[in-house]
Amino acid sequence: METLILFHGTPDKIVVPAYGKGDEKHDYGKGFYLTESLDLAKEWAVCRPNEKNGWVHKYQLAVEGLNILDFQEKGVLAWLAELMKHRDAADSKRYRMLAKKFIEKYGVDTKGYDVIRGWRANASYFYIAKEFVRDNIDMDILEELLSLGGLGIQYCIKSELAYAKLHELNDGLMAVQYDEFNEKYNQRDIAARKKMRELVDSDANRVTKVFSTLFKE
Repeated sequence: METLILFHGTPDKIVVPAYGKGDEKHDYGKGFYLTESLDLAKEWAVCRPNEKNGWVHKYQLAVEGLNILDFQEKGVLAWLAELMKHRDAADSKRYRMLAKKFIEKYGVDTKGYDVIRGWRANASYFYIAKEFVRDNIDMDILEELLSLGGLGIQYCIKSELAYAKLHELNDGLMAVQYDEFNEKYNQRDIAARKKMRELVDSDANRVTKVFSTLFKE
Protein backbone atom coordinates (compact mmCIF):
# COMPACT_ATOMS: atom_id res chain seq x y z
CA MET A 1 0.00 0.00 0.00
CA GLU A 2 1.37 3.41 -0.97
CA THR A 3 1.96 5.75 1.94
CA LEU A 4 3.13 9.32 2.39
CA ILE A 5 5.19 10.60 5.31
CA LEU A 6 3.90 14.05 6.22
CA PHE A 7 4.72 16.62 8.90
CA HIS A 8 2.55 19.09 10.80
CA GLY A 9 4.18 22.17 12.32
CA THR A 10 2.32 23.66 15.27
CA PRO A 11 2.74 25.51 18.59
CA ASP A 12 1.00 22.56 20.28
CA LYS A 13 2.69 19.48 21.74
CA ILE A 14 -0.58 17.55 21.72
CA VAL A 15 -2.53 17.45 18.46
CA VAL A 16 -5.62 15.38 17.68
CA PRO A 17 -6.68 15.71 14.02
CA ALA A 18 -10.46 15.52 13.75
CA TYR A 19 -12.87 15.66 10.83
CA GLY A 20 -14.80 18.92 10.62
CA LYS A 21 -12.27 20.93 12.61
CA GLY A 22 -10.12 23.79 11.36
CA ASP A 23 -10.66 27.31 10.07
CA GLU A 24 -12.77 27.93 6.98
CA LYS A 25 -10.51 30.94 6.21
CA HIS A 26 -7.43 28.79 5.68
CA ASP A 27 -6.24 28.26 2.09
CA TYR A 28 -8.44 25.24 1.35
CA GLY A 29 -10.98 25.72 4.11
CA LYS A 30 -11.48 23.44 7.09
CA GLY A 31 -9.04 20.56 7.35
CA PHE A 32 -5.74 19.37 8.78
CA TYR A 33 -2.67 20.79 7.01
CA LEU A 34 0.65 18.99 6.53
CA THR A 35 3.76 19.04 4.33
CA GLU A 36 6.26 16.49 3.03
CA SER A 37 9.11 18.86 4.00
CA LEU A 38 10.42 18.53 7.55
CA ASP A 39 12.26 21.86 7.28
CA LEU A 40 9.11 23.70 6.18
CA ALA A 41 7.11 22.09 8.98
CA LYS A 42 9.67 23.38 11.48
CA GLU A 43 9.38 26.89 10.05
CA TRP A 44 5.59 26.76 10.05
CA ALA A 45 5.64 25.63 13.70
CA VAL A 46 7.14 28.97 14.77
CA CYS A 47 6.02 31.39 12.04
CA ARG A 48 3.99 33.52 14.47
CA PRO A 49 5.63 36.56 16.10
CA ASN A 50 4.98 35.33 19.64
CA GLU A 51 8.51 34.00 20.31
CA LYS A 52 7.18 30.62 21.48
CA ASN A 53 8.87 27.35 20.61
CA GLY A 54 6.88 24.85 18.55
CA TRP A 55 6.51 21.21 17.65
CA VAL A 56 6.53 19.02 14.55
CA HIS A 57 4.31 15.94 14.47
CA LYS A 58 5.07 13.15 12.01
CA TYR A 59 2.26 11.28 10.25
CA GLN A 60 1.74 8.44 7.82
CA LEU A 61 -1.05 8.72 5.26
CA ALA A 62 -2.20 5.61 3.39
CA VAL A 63 -3.26 7.06 0.04
CA GLU A 64 -4.77 3.99 -1.57
CA GLY A 65 -8.44 4.64 -2.28
CA LEU A 66 -8.16 8.36 -1.63
CA ASN A 67 -9.30 10.93 -4.18
CA ILE A 68 -6.55 13.58 -4.19
CA LEU A 69 -6.92 16.98 -5.86
CA ASP A 70 -3.56 18.41 -6.94
CA PHE A 71 -3.65 22.11 -7.78
CA GLN A 72 -0.26 21.86 -9.47
CA GLU A 73 -2.06 19.77 -12.09
CA LYS A 74 -5.14 22.01 -12.23
CA GLY A 75 -3.06 25.16 -12.63
CA VAL A 76 -2.51 28.49 -10.95
CA LEU A 77 -5.86 30.03 -11.90
CA ALA A 78 -7.77 27.18 -10.28
CA TRP A 79 -5.59 27.57 -7.18
CA LEU A 80 -6.24 31.31 -7.00
CA ALA A 81 -9.97 30.67 -7.37
CA GLU A 82 -9.81 28.26 -4.41
CA LEU A 83 -8.02 30.89 -2.30
CA MET A 84 -10.72 33.40 -3.18
CA LYS A 85 -13.39 31.05 -1.83
CA HIS A 86 -11.81 31.22 1.62
CA ARG A 87 -9.70 34.39 1.83
CA ASP A 88 -10.22 37.97 0.62
CA ALA A 89 -7.42 39.41 -1.49
CA ALA A 90 -9.07 42.84 -1.41
CA ASP A 91 -12.03 44.51 0.29
CA SER A 92 -13.42 46.58 -2.60
CA LYS A 93 -16.78 46.16 -4.29
CA ARG A 94 -14.96 45.67 -7.61
CA TYR A 95 -13.02 42.75 -6.17
CA ARG A 96 -16.10 41.10 -4.68
CA MET A 97 -17.91 41.25 -8.01
CA LEU A 98 -14.97 40.03 -10.08
CA ALA A 99 -13.95 37.34 -7.58
CA LYS A 100 -17.39 35.75 -7.88
CA LYS A 101 -17.05 35.64 -11.68
CA PHE A 102 -13.47 34.34 -11.40
CA ILE A 103 -14.51 31.49 -9.10
CA GLU A 104 -17.39 30.57 -11.41
CA LYS A 105 -15.03 30.42 -14.41
CA TYR A 106 -11.88 28.86 -12.94
CA GLY A 107 -12.92 27.29 -9.63
CA VAL A 108 -12.85 23.55 -8.99
CA ASP A 109 -15.58 21.73 -7.08
CA THR A 110 -13.61 20.22 -4.19
CA LYS A 111 -16.49 18.42 -2.47
CA GLY A 112 -15.65 14.97 -3.84
CA TYR A 113 -12.00 14.99 -2.77
CA ASP A 114 -10.46 13.40 0.32
CA VAL A 115 -7.18 15.35 0.20
CA ILE A 116 -6.17 18.64 -1.42
CA ARG A 117 -2.55 19.20 -2.45
CA GLY A 118 -1.24 22.58 -3.52
CA TRP A 119 0.78 25.69 -2.81
CA ARG A 120 0.66 27.25 0.63
CA ALA A 121 -0.42 30.90 0.57
CA ASN A 122 2.24 32.34 2.84
CA ALA A 123 2.64 36.11 2.95
CA SER A 124 4.65 35.99 -0.28
CA TYR A 125 2.13 33.90 -2.17
CA PHE A 126 -0.74 36.04 -0.93
CA TYR A 127 1.20 39.07 -2.16
CA ILE A 128 0.89 37.53 -5.64
CA ALA A 129 -2.85 37.06 -5.23
CA LYS A 130 -3.35 40.65 -4.07
CA GLU A 131 -1.28 42.12 -6.90
CA PHE A 132 -3.04 39.92 -9.45
CA VAL A 133 -6.54 41.08 -8.48
CA ARG A 134 -5.31 44.69 -8.67
CA ASP A 135 -4.43 44.07 -12.35
CA ASN A 136 -0.71 44.50 -11.66
CA ILE A 137 0.37 41.02 -12.80
CA ASP A 138 0.09 39.42 -16.21
CA MET A 139 -1.32 35.91 -16.27
CA ASP A 140 1.67 34.69 -18.30
CA ILE A 141 4.09 35.11 -15.37
CA LEU A 142 1.91 33.66 -12.61
CA GLU A 143 3.42 30.16 -12.74
CA GLU A 144 6.95 31.55 -12.67
CA LEU A 145 6.10 33.77 -9.72
CA LEU A 146 4.90 30.77 -7.75
CA SER A 147 8.09 28.86 -8.54
CA LEU A 148 10.16 31.76 -7.21
CA GLY A 149 8.47 31.57 -3.84
CA GLY A 150 9.93 28.23 -2.83
CA LEU A 151 7.55 28.34 0.11
CA GLY A 152 6.24 24.84 -0.14
CA ILE A 153 3.47 22.45 -1.03
CA GLN A 154 0.91 21.48 1.57
CA TYR A 155 -1.65 18.73 1.97
CA CYS A 156 -5.08 19.35 3.46
CA ILE A 157 -6.93 16.35 4.91
CA LYS A 158 -10.62 16.91 4.11
CA SER A 159 -12.77 13.77 4.37
CA GLU A 160 -13.59 11.29 7.12
CA LEU A 161 -11.95 8.57 5.01
CA ALA A 162 -8.69 10.54 4.78
CA TYR A 163 -8.66 11.18 8.53
CA ALA A 164 -9.13 7.44 9.11
CA LYS A 165 -6.06 6.75 6.96
CA LEU A 166 -3.87 9.32 8.76
CA HIS A 167 -1.85 8.02 11.71
CA GLU A 168 0.70 9.80 13.88
CA LEU A 169 4.04 8.01 14.20
CA ASN A 170 5.25 7.61 17.77
CA ASP A 171 8.89 8.37 16.90
CA GLY A 172 8.09 11.59 15.09
CA LEU A 173 7.51 14.29 17.71
CA MET A 174 10.18 17.00 17.45
CA ALA A 175 10.71 20.20 19.42
CA VAL A 176 11.39 23.34 17.36
CA GLN A 177 13.40 26.30 18.63
CA TYR A 178 11.75 29.63 17.85
CA ASP A 179 14.93 31.68 17.40
CA GLU A 180 16.41 29.38 14.76
CA PHE A 181 13.43 28.51 12.62
CA ASN A 182 11.44 31.74 12.84
CA GLU A 183 14.49 33.49 11.40
CA LYS A 184 14.67 30.91 8.59
CA TYR A 185 10.96 31.43 7.87
CA ASN A 186 11.39 35.21 7.70
CA GLN A 187 14.49 35.04 5.51
CA ARG A 188 12.78 32.66 3.09
CA ASP A 189 9.84 35.06 2.85
CA ILE A 190 12.07 38.13 2.36
CA ALA A 191 14.06 36.40 -0.39
CA ALA A 192 10.89 35.24 -2.13
CA ARG A 193 9.32 38.70 -2.10
CA LYS A 194 12.50 40.25 -3.54
CA LYS A 195 12.57 37.79 -6.46
CA MET A 196 8.86 38.22 -7.05
CA ARG A 197 9.01 42.00 -7.10
CA GLU A 198 11.92 41.89 -9.55
CA LEU A 199 9.86 39.75 -11.93
CA VAL A 200 6.73 41.89 -11.49
CA ASP A 201 8.79 45.01 -12.31
CA SER A 202 10.50 43.41 -15.31
CA ASP A 203 9.55 43.61 -18.99
CA ALA A 204 8.25 40.04 -18.79
CA ASN A 205 5.24 41.39 -16.93
CA ARG A 206 3.40 42.94 -19.87
CA VAL A 207 0.25 43.65 -17.83
CA THR A 208 -2.07 42.87 -20.73
CA LYS A 209 -3.72 39.58 -19.69
CA VAL A 210 -4.69 40.68 -16.20
CA PHE A 211 -7.39 39.73 -13.71
CA SER A 212 -10.19 41.95 -15.02
CA THR A 213 -9.60 40.93 -18.67
CA LEU A 214 -10.18 37.22 -18.01
CA PHE A 215 -13.94 37.72 -18.16
CA LYS A 216 -14.08 39.46 -21.54
CA GLU A 217 -15.35 37.32 -24.38
